[in-house]
Amino acid sequence: MLTGDQRLTAEAVGRQLGLLTSGEHAVDGRELESLSDAEVKAALAYVGAFSRVTPEHKLTIVRARQARGDIVAMLGDGVNDAAALRKADVGIAMGVRGTDVAKEAASIILQDDRFETIAAAVEEGCVIYDNIRKFVFYLFSCNVAEVLLLLVAGLAGWPLPLLPLQILWLNMVTDTFPALALAMEPGDPDVMSRPPRNPQEAILSRRFVQSVLFYGVLITAAAAASFLWALNRDPARATSVSFMTLALAQIFHLGNARSVDPVLHPARAAANRYALGAVAVSLALQLVAMYVGSLARVLDVVRLDFTEWSLVLGLAALPAIAGQTIRLQRARR
Repeated sequence: MLTGDQRLTAEAVGRQLGLLTSGEHAVDGRELESLSDAEVKAALAYVGAFSRVTPEHKLTIVRARQARGDIVAMLGDGVNDAAALRKADVGIAMGVRGTDVAKEAASIILQDDRFETIAAAVEEGCVIYDNIRKFVFYLFSCNVAEVLLLLVAGLAGWPLPLLPLQILWLNMVTDTFPALALAMEPGDPDVMSRPPRNPQEAILSRRFVQSVLFYGVLITAAAAASFLWALNRDPARATSVSFMTLALAQIFHLGNARSVDPVLHPARAAANRYALGAVAVSLALQLVAMYVGSLARVLDVVRLDFTEWSLVLGLAALPAIAGQTIRLQRARR
């Protein structure tokens, strides 16, 4: 807390807000002037409030925070806040009682002057970022599975496990609705208790790519196993079996993309109605593709018998089961 008020006022407010414990004191602006840049940086580790600060002091503190590698958000309402608001990574001005100078210097204007609104905006931003990652994770892992399946088939000298129109159907129809539903996923319960993420970290981090490849390989293995089984049993039906296995595995994989925590609990599973609707629509479209004669002829698929359906459902569920098992074990730890 940076304030131009007296030290006693700053300490009283700071303790009320939890910025200062019983044994801590605010640092006065005159004391700040006697500190070197290195001493200011060191003081920021344990000082929660500064009193009698000038615009120059505020700017010094913002710069010291940034020198420590912090992402600085500055909240202010007066003319004397303008320089620090402009220098901060995120300048936030009071919209109701803030001065025009403060509003022009800030990057965000708080319409209702409520600190809770800032917290709500931060939470919403975290949820949006998480959902973008979930969207990318789902589509990348599904598309990696399709590429790997064709690559493995080509290297092994198998017949094509997927036809061009079937790949187009998967990408344009089956994958689309589950991926879009991830944009409506509610935030995880711990979204505001996580440490800040590194702003230099790319979405496609090493751990993220490893996770994409892991689930891509699982989905590929399920589709390849069903294709080989059908190829030995009835080669004419093998493509239909692998096509349906891959489609259902991708649909069931949506549960792995929705959260880093398990989604097996009914309340958690039903938290995103759009995801449930997307699964229902995608499953219905797969059945339409197989059982509507004209579309089945275009996609070159045949109806599966009971044994084939049993194999398809069992193998398609394996990546989802593996993912939820991993999440359950992680939650217990």
